[in-house]
Amino acid sequence: MWACKVDSTGLGESGMYKIQTLNNISAAGLEKLPKDRYVVASQMDGPDAILVRSAKMHDLEIPDSVKAIGRAGAGTNNIPVSLMTARGIAVFNTPGANANAVKELVVASLLMAARNLGSGWLFARGLEGSDAEISKAVEAGKKQFSGFELPGRTLGVVGLGAIGVKVANVARALGMRAVGYDPTITVQRAWQLDTDVLSAGSIEELLGLSDMVTVHVLFSDETRHLIDATRIKAMRPGTVLLNFSRAGIVDDTAVVAALNEGHLHAYVCDFPSNLLKNHPKVVTFPHLGASTKEAEDNCAIMVADQVREYLEHGTVNNSVNFPNAFLPRNSGYRMAIVNSNVPNMVGQISTELAAVGLNILDMLNRSRGEIAVTLIDLDKPCPEERIEKIRNISGVLSVRCLGEEAHP
Repeated sequence: MWACKVDSTGLGESGMYKIQTLNNISAAGLEKLPKDRYVVASQMDGPDAILVRSAKMHDLEIPDSVKAIGRAGAGTNNIPVSLMTARGIAVFNTPGANANAVKELVVASLLMAARNLGSGWLFARGLEGSDAEISKAVEAGKKQFSGFELPGRTLGVVGLGAIGVKVANVARALGMRAVGYDPTITVQRAWQLDTDVLSAGSIEELLGLSDMVTVHVLFSDETRHLIDATRIKAMRPGTVLLNFSRAGIVDDTAVVAALNEGHLHAYVCDFPSNLLKNHPKVVTFPHLGASTKEAEDNCAIMVADQVREYLEHGTVNNSVNFPNAFLPRNSGYRMAIVNSNVPNMVGQISTELAAVGLNILDMLNRSRGEIAVTLIDLDKPCPEERIEKIRNISGVLSVRCLGEEAHP
């Protein structure tokens, strides 16, 4: 049973929603928050929601006023999600908003690794002497950078979310074979996947079929060192490995050992370290996966829309800790309730509403793990004393009264 209660009854005294930004958020996203209803600032008291990109929030004191945290990106490692869940605070992310940006970087990296472009470029930069001497050195040295072409090679894609599906599909467009592994692939992503992308029954099967392997999974305790020494040994000799997910998903020490032994051909990743950055068979980038204007705009727009829908209507979409919840808003006075997922919560809430003659026009209850979201449209406003009774039900985390407003 949840012990903490975080209560709010909609807009504050100013009549405005207050949004605090912990990083620079693209103006394209902030424009989605109407100035007549929202105040946005990097410093403020009593924010209703927080928008964040990379700022680490684990040691921050999150005010009781906060109802939602929106991460303009996919990963939420910088947010204390479990603690926010216990407090009834929704955490949103933006899966797929940066998928094209990451896909393009993966394509560039496949070409760099196949043609040894990183080491070749460094060789060319280090040439000295006259143009004639440089030309002679080029002809003498270029054979050490001989590579291979992509058509006919097999790309293994671990993780078939928004990014992985795009990567698998573009591999087919480049003339490669593609094989994917994802035991939790959604129906939506499966429909988006090219029909000739093969499915592996395990990571080990995928590794045994692939000439190049790219990893696209979220970082967690379960995926830490998902690609470890044992799985690297299961790869074909000369395999190219790419990691544009998160540092820690690949065991870098095991990778370097395999590179030194000649078992791996190359490693390309977005996470430089002292171990990796100067290795001749490694290309590292400064976390460029989502670093395009388009991706930043897409993430900001998506997260702003999600947070606004949650604050104004209780709608939950792309939350990492709350269930998806959407109830069409046509009429009535809406209550949005967050509660622990235990028996008879809806019954207790309904009983309190019926006690003061309130009629439920429409209702939605959705759960995820230990938490549930209940949206209720009433025929008239709920009296404050009855709201207080609902707040005091054991297991209720928050109650918000969102008024009478048609869904846009």
